[in-house]
Amino acid sequence: MTKIKNIMCAVDFSEMSAKVASYAQLLSKSLNAPVKVVYVAPSLSQYVGFHVPPTSIENFVGEIVSGAEKTMDSFIQENFSDIDVSGRVLSGYAAEEILNYAGEENIDLIIMGTHGRKGIDRVLFGSVAEKIVKSASIPVMTIRP
Repeated sequence: MTKIKNIMCAVDFSEMSAKVASYAQLLSKSLNAPVKVVYVAPSLSQYVGFHVPPTSIENFVGEIVSGAEKTMDSFIQENFSDIDVSGRVLSGYAAEEILNYAGEENIDLIIMGTHGRKGIDRVLFGSVAEKIVKSASIPVMTIRP
């Protein structure tokens, strides 16, 4: 029988993230499984060739990650209680980083929102949730706004 021992809650700190967190908390309590909350900051590596010094990009990404770590702490305090929960800020392409982290941490279920890019942005860049659903080897629970 399949057992869910580790849950990942992938968030972007938008208003939708609190709704996603509520499902993660509910399942965590029901299944007695810890939750790992994950946020992925953009790496901005695609801008290295645009006459922007790599050190400037690295410093900017470092500031984004530092700010995201503070936001993560607040997010966990506001949205989770009475469960085993930890937060992690990653940097890179969201879908790729989420899938890699899920494999490294033996995640059994990914919970995430489906909102995000719309219109031409979605056509050009695609949906993170869609990429994860198509590529994940574990179940993915998507929450619509």
